[in-house]
Amino acid sequence: MSDRYETLAARIEERFEEQVTRVDSTCGELTYEVAKSDLIEVATAFRNEGEFGFEMLMDVCGVDYQGFGSDEWNTKDATGTGFSRGVERKPVILDESDEFDARRFAVVYHLLSLQHNHRVRLRVFTGTDNPPVVKSVVDIWNGANWFERETFDLFGVLFEGHPDLRRILTDYGFIGHPFRKDFPLVGNVEVSYDDEKGRVAYKPVSIEERTLVPRVIRDDNRYSADLKDRTDG
Repeated sequence: MSDRYETLAARIEERFEEQVTRVDSTCGELTYEVAKSDLIEVATAFRNEGEFGFEMLMDVCGVDYQGFGSDEWNTKDATGTGFSRGVERKPVILDESDEFDARRFAVVYHLLSLQHNHRVRLRVFTGTDNPPVVKSVVDIWNGANWFERETFDLFGVLFEGHPDLRRILTDYGFIGHPFRKDFPLVGNVEVSYDDEKGRVAYKPVSIEERTLVPRVIRDDNRYSADLKDRTDG
């Protein structure tokens, strides 16, 4: 990471102390994790205080960390089971009494300081709440309005205090949140015109489940290192 970002990191950690936790980066970018209870205070300071000056919110995105770091593909031998999301139908809408893993869903805020030419990310985990909820930052960065609606639509994260939280990409009658890891690849319902009803109607999806099998790399003597290195004659 460059010296100018290390200087910024030192200022952030001195100012916020235990309110922020630095996240290790492999690409030289600055990311901090913030507790839900501290989000509004930290975000307001990032925008208003002159040494930071993050006046522009570039993006808000959701992340589903379910199964993060696990590998569902077996590339050594052929498999008849395929990728589990393609062959296992799981419930999309969980019961209200269910709880999520505390670090399953996260909301990430991408910030830009035009006056200092700095970029930084804030990451907030939603905790065990079902549905997941964090406070809206629309009153801090008005541009968060549509970004938060998109995150709600695709991940099901609610933003407390949002002025008009409703779906923005999927249809009004859409069921579930398609960017969640447990959402079935074929969906739940499909839309078609019903001649008898004289209108567009929803019905259970009729697409057949497909078993997705990865490309398998097998041993082949044509690619043996000894044969490749051997000269003619």
